[in-house]
Amino acid sequence: MSGNATTGAASEIINAIPFETDAGIAARAAIGLIVLATDYTVEHEFRKIISMPGVAFYESRIPNSSAITPETLREMEGHIADRAAVILPAAELDVVAYGCTSASMVIGEERVFELIRSARPGVACTTPITAAFAAFERLGARRIGVLTPYRDDINSLMKGYIERRGFEVPVFGSFNEENDDTVARISEDSIRRALVEIGRRDRVDAVFVSCTSLRLAENVAAIEAELGKPVTSSNHAMAWHCLRLAGIEDRLPQFGRLYES
Repeated sequence: MSGNATTGAASEIINAIPFETDAGIAARAAIGLIVLATDYTVEHEFRKIISMPGVAFYESRIPNSSAITPETLREMEGHIADRAAVILPAAELDVVAYGCTSASMVIGEERVFELIRSARPGVACTTPITAAFAAFERLGARRIGVLTPYRDDINSLMKGYIERRGFEVPVFGSFNEENDDTVARISEDSIRRALVEIGRRDRVDAVFVSCTSLRLAENVAAIEAELGKPVTSSNHAMAWHCLRLAGIEDRLPQFGRLYES
């Protein structure tokens, strides 16, 4: 007998083993998230915040350029519906979030929602800027200090967009960095220093960090303690808004004042 030969009884095959199903890992809520192809940060921060049992989020990536300009932001409009469509297409989602702050303003929040709902009829929707406005209202903040990484034309658009919603922007700061790959590597300490510089002024009620690439979520509580004022960001506000739109009211005070209510 060859040394490579094997012997033994035939395998027993057991078919149609009985099983039961449960509600799965999204028993309480299923959240869809459209992430920029160039984004390094939003999924990381969502995983930190949305970690409670029974709540899950599912992502798709949308094509975009790493150069942040009004033209490249507008190009995403044609991809939003199909990116929403491929997130668990057989499942019902509680919320779909489109994860780009500046593109939500360039394209328009209502247009973003229209495109999402063309693929997911009736779903609750949010964007980072939509969530930020909801956060400002929840925090009772009217005078918003803003920090962005954007170049001047996008900064001007953002300032005007916030002011047209009835908020004041008494202080506006920017890293003035056009490349999204570089923005994702701006250090957390650089962001903290900039926030303290903006937020320490008496005319500011709260500070908003605009851009899903900038890291803040894990440091919010410490920065708020240093400033004595509420702080939020694109990812921080959007995760909170997704939870609240999905009916999840869990208090998470480790993520700052917005999550205490």
